[in-house]
Amino acid sequence: METKELTHKLLEWYQANGRNLPWRVKGGAHPDPYIVLVSEIMLQQTTVKTVIPYFEKFIQRFPNVESLAQAELEEVYRYWQGLGYYTRAKSLHQTAQIITEKYNGKFPSDKEDIKKLKGLGAYTVASFLALAFNQPETAIDGNVTRIICRLYHLTSPVDSIKKEIEKKATQLTSQDNAADYTSAIMDLGATVCTKQKPNCLFCPWSEACQSKGRADIEQIPVKNKIEKKQKQGAVYLIYNQKGEIFITKRSKGLLSGLYEFPWTDDIFHPLLEQSQNTQKSVNHIFTHINLTLQIHKAQTDTPKLEGRFVPIKELNTYPMSTLMKKVIKAAEINVN
Repeated sequence: METKELTHKLLEWYQANGRNLPWRVKGGAHPDPYIVLVSEIMLQQTTVKTVIPYFEKFIQRFPNVESLAQAELEEVYRYWQGLGYYTRAKSLHQTAQIITEKYNGKFPSDKEDIKKLKGLGAYTVASFLALAFNQPETAIDGNVTRIICRLYHLTSPVDSIKKEIEKKATQLTSQDNAADYTSAIMDLGATVCTKQKPNCLFCPWSEACQSKGRADIEQIPVKNKIEKKQKQGAVYLIYNQKGEIFITKRSKGLLSGLYEFPWTDDIFHPLLEQSQNTQKSVNHIFTHINLTLQIHKAQTDTPKLEGRFVPIKELNTYPMSTLMKKVIKAAEINVN
């Protein structure tokens, strides 16, 4: 089956079976590039199911690029709480300011201009241009990689055949209906050509798929496994005589700009000598790290750390990471 026919079949399948999502339109580019940008950045490292409620609340508060550009970053973080990877929120905020200040609120459609915006990697640039401007860009993520490898039964490790995957994916990309095609192939990977138990009976490409019916279909694509590092540390709940709790604002790394309780990922280098181990702990998995923090408590008015004491009832007004929310729950801190 020729690539043009495969492309046509996928587009037909999408019109009948494509998901209805709050940031999506069928039949061409989305009329508001801002909606596309917010959804694409939220969907980085996060599933559609998780993103939908956050997206809806975010757009209700920041309905256009100007409203986001004018907002304080801390407020943006509050509406991002729970999505993780907070550098995405910071980048989105910076991009909104660039669009407002440099382009008078109108999104550029030139690829080189889009590449200069904050927080957009190769995949997001391609997906944004396709969905927002119907440009024939090929967006390749895990879904597309899995589909291409199965369609052509590519069994070499993905890292060694990236150029071949890109070439075949590009050949399939619709030149006239790039927006619909990009959404279609994402939906195909998310709902039909899934990691486990692919539903080949409902796949528009089943006749051409070289992996259909093979025993190794669920093992494709072949990836090099990355072992997660195991780390042990401690988090400190520090109270003063008023019963207020100590928090600090992170200035570096993925959680930059968020508030947190003092913590360390090295259990052999405590932040406070005088503290009590509560025998409670939390576990959190970052991209390549499996982190376990022992929860410690201490009482002092002078912790000799940068930060501030705040009333416990006000903790919800400070943007915090999912890790810190786990600490609050595990330590049974009543913030309501």
